[in-house]
Amino acid sequence: MMLNPTVLSDIKTIIHSAREKAIRTVDTERVLMYWHIGQRIFLEEQEGKDRADYGKFVIKTLSEQLQPEFGSGYSIRQLERYRQFYRFFPITSTLWTQLSWSHFSYRHCEESFTTKQSH
Repeated sequence: MMLNPTVLSDIKTIIHSAREKAIRTVDTERVLMYWHIGQRIFLEEQEGKDRADYGKFVIKTLSEQLQPEFGSGYSIRQLERYRQFYRFFPITSTLWTQLSWSHFSYRHCEESFTTKQSH
């Protein structure tokens, strides 16, 4: 049986479009999750102050308790990134207009590298 050539093409377009939308939706939710985690850590650890009180080990303790259940995405380093992500973008609406998580991660690594080299 011969199919109308546009049927296959149209279905492939529908599939590709749905996949792209799903990826964008997951990425958006992931960015929002990281922001909320960073906010919660910041509020707990620093109680809204610029610097945490000496001796607070919120991130270390959270990492030890989250990693067994959720994996390496909750290491001390990652949780510190989530907190810093919140500090860079304290208003959620600015996230959507400025970047995705991969953009932040890249910029963060680039800035850290530049800072280390200048010292």
